[in-house]
Amino acid sequence: MGVARQVRLRWSEKLGYGVGDFGFNLYWTTIASFLAAFYTDVFGISAAAAGTMLFVTKIVDAFTDPMMGMLADRTNTRFGKFRPYLLLAGVPMAAAAVLTFTTPDLNEGGKLIWAYATYTMMMLLYTVLNTPYSALSGVMTASSQERTTLISARFLFAFTAGALVNKYTLPLVAAFGNGDDVRGWQLTMLLYGSVAAVLFALSFLATRERVTPPAGQKTRALDDIRDLLGNRPWVVLFALAMIIMMTITMRAGSAYYYFKYYVGRPDLLSDYLFWQMVAYAAGAVLAPVMTRYVDKARLLMVLMSIVGCLSIVFYFVPKDMIWAMFTLNILISLALGPKSPLTWSMYADTADFNEWRNGRRATAMTFSAATFAQKIGGSLGTAGMLWVLAALGYVANQAQSGASQAGIALLQTVIPGLFALVAVFVAGTYSLTATRVAEIQNDLEQRHAT
Repeated sequence: MGVARQVRLRWSEKLGYGVGDFGFNLYWTTIASFLAAFYTDVFGISAAAAGTMLFVTKIVDAFTDPMMGMLADRTNTRFGKFRPYLLLAGVPMAAAAVLTFTTPDLNEGGKLIWAYATYTMMMLLYTVLNTPYSALSGVMTASSQERTTLISARFLFAFTAGALVNKYTLPLVAAFGNGDDVRGWQLTMLLYGSVAAVLFALSFLATRERVTPPAGQKTRALDDIRDLLGNRPWVVLFALAMIIMMTITMRAGSAYYYFKYYVGRPDLLSDYLFWQMVAYAAGAVLAPVMTRYVDKARLLMVLMSIVGCLSIVFYFVPKDMIWAMFTLNILISLALGPKSPLTWSMYADTADFNEWRNGRRATAMTFSAATFAQKIGGSLGTAGMLWVLAALGYVANQAQSGASQAGIALLQTVIPGLFALVAVFVAGTYSLTATRVAEIQNDLEQRHAT
């Protein structure tokens, strides 16, 4: 039993798992980088209305994420608990994404109803897919270092997809639409959704579940929730993931406005976001190397300190100093890149901690709350950005006032930098060191062996 849990994964399995997140980031990066701009400049609703919609829909996620976690933990098939969902929801997810990026011929009230309904449906299906997929990384192996390597491979694919989405989405919209952005967005999302569905199926075929709950475990959903809320390392991670995702989403979402209205060079946006994602990918690849020498939480503190300081420096870059903008963006993104593999592998460690302390394992519930933290952080980042723009008098496709321009600059630089500095203090309260995780793993191995 110990060998089965601590198995070293073949690279074919790591890469097979990783391609799934390439599919997810065809959606996630599009949402983070372009959804706000789509709603204000193409779909045709106000920045304030779009911001409120993105925030309110998270109330639905507050219930659906843990519900999906409970359902996945209690799923039992010959293919495992989590893998079957990668086959079930891929095509419906693609359809929901196309509808979300469809602009109906309605008045603003009708468009708002459409936006609420389609975006909620898209994120519900994202939850059905992503919660089991994320939990899968916690049951493929029990080795903490192997998990870090596995999740680094995952995010290498994720950031590669993000780089391609940022580089080619607007050109694809222009090519497919041939002057009609409404049609261009529809066809672009149809392409992304089709590719993603195929990649989810490949992840299903390439992976295997090995870590199982204790024999005979029967728990109520309330037990799972109580265990999570009493799991202090998990609570710290929940807050940390939400804060860092606000940093990432605000930087990505405001870049469109920064280059179009502040710098006056919208032609630079695709390259700027492309190199941002390339740097994220490089940082993700370096994560398992760095964790051999530095505890994960301490490493996060160092990295987020760098992000915060460089982001504040970014604010003082003149509008015509393009090379400095790109250089700082790459350095900031390089420091942010390890965040995802670090925090996701830390979530798996907290699931082990819960099993060790309570004798119960709820892997999907642990990760479902993690995806909720990620989504609410992303939505707060986007919604907050749109609310700030609305308060400063932003008007789509018009020259912006001095206050609006200043706000756009702050949203790309200082504000996400301040969130990064808050994350430093939160990471300092995380208690599962590498030594502690190793002790917990050894104890669990002995329990399962007997």
